[in-house]
Amino acid sequence: MIIGNGFAGTTCAEQLRKADPACSIVLFADEPYCLYNRIALPPLLRKQVTEQKVIMRDVAWHEKLAIDLRLSTRVDAINVQAKTVVANGREEPWDALLIATGGRPNPATSPGVEGAQNVYNFQYMSETLAISHALETAKVGVAVGGSFIAYELAEAFVSRGIETHWLIRGPRFLRRMLDEAAGELLHDAARADGVHLHFGEEVREMVRSNGAVSKVVTTSGKTIDADLVGIGLGLTINMELCEGTGIETRTGIVTDEHLETAVPGIFAAGDAAEFYDPIAEQHYRMGTWNSAGAHGKLAAHNMAAFGTDGERKQFDTVPEYSSLVFSGQTITQFGLSPEYRDDIETEISVDKDKCWYRALYFLDDRFVGAVFIGKGNRAGKRRYLEAIKTKARFPKESRRDLLTWTAE
Repeated sequence: MIIGNGFAGTTCAEQLRKADPACSIVLFADEPYCLYNRIALPPLLRKQVTEQKVIMRDVAWHEKLAIDLRLSTRVDAINVQAKTVVANGREEPWDALLIATGGRPNPATSPGVEGAQNVYNFQYMSETLAISHALETAKVGVAVGGSFIAYELAEAFVSRGIETHWLIRGPRFLRRMLDEAAGELLHDAARADGVHLHFGEEVREMVRSNGAVSKVVTTSGKTIDADLVGIGLGLTINMELCEGTGIETRTGIVTDEHLETAVPGIFAAGDAAEFYDPIAEQHYRMGTWNSAGAHGKLAAHNMAAFGTDGERKQFDTVPEYSSLVFSGQTITQFGLSPEYRDDIETEISVDKDKCWYRALYFLDDRFVGAVFIGKGNRAGKRRYLEAIKTKARFPKESRRDLLTWTAE
């Protein structure tokens, strides 16, 4: 049984079917959609792809694989003792259970926002379609937050030809991961595309007119006209189902290196999992697409092995994220970064002429992660990933040599 039909959950269902042609697979989805590509939602908002291109699976695919898909069905409770879940008032039994519930966007709480018709979060297909429709007639948009979601909103707004303002609470975009030099390269890309950046600003009030927000007042007293407002203030992980079950939760649902929780037979994957990474030698959450897929495959293997003599596998993937940032920049991040630990040491290289930035991260002489910024600045990536996987160590005097690694 799988709760959540995102990339982790649906990948798990597919791999379970490959592992066992006869097992029963139930897949719960609280949205009305089959699996869609969440990383394709920003291109959909920019009108670079169609809705049909975003949908990855359909009902017929699930029927072909004998996956019992329950769309628009929310699971209300997990009963550990009875090994059942409750959904739509019915108890459903399971032998192995995966929780892949992801997270929900944090809403704006500013005065004036409640009930406003033109304030949007950006996490689901339905929200994307609503924002896209609003952009057809909007002239001014405001994106709020210093997260990837807020950047994707600002990028979409300006790409659709409307005046775009971006409010960032801190001194830069992704301030917990990027330093000032890295942030400025990305800010330059935003400005080059015409985005108006407002640092150290939050929303103090949203002024309403006829049920919709017409102006945004910032904490410093600026007033910005607005036809729509996009909110990117992070996610709240969906782990309420774990309450009272014995499943440990912290920043997410805590698992071991097999993605199994403290309750035998219950696994967690994707954005919701605070998993133990044997390569990094620590627990953390990382909501990336490739990590979700890797989680789904691993969970399927270990769920199929649960209660048998089958060998269990450990997580062995280096999480990675890569994206175009506005029309003139790219960012690639893999492994750990200062966002996850404050004792990481850094080696940095900046080439202002090429608009390149490279930061390498070390922990107790081990190379553990990196951030690359700049089109074409991905040389040596495979070599870096191999160094992370092998837990290679580099004394301080040799670390700067790694900045010039090339593809070999």
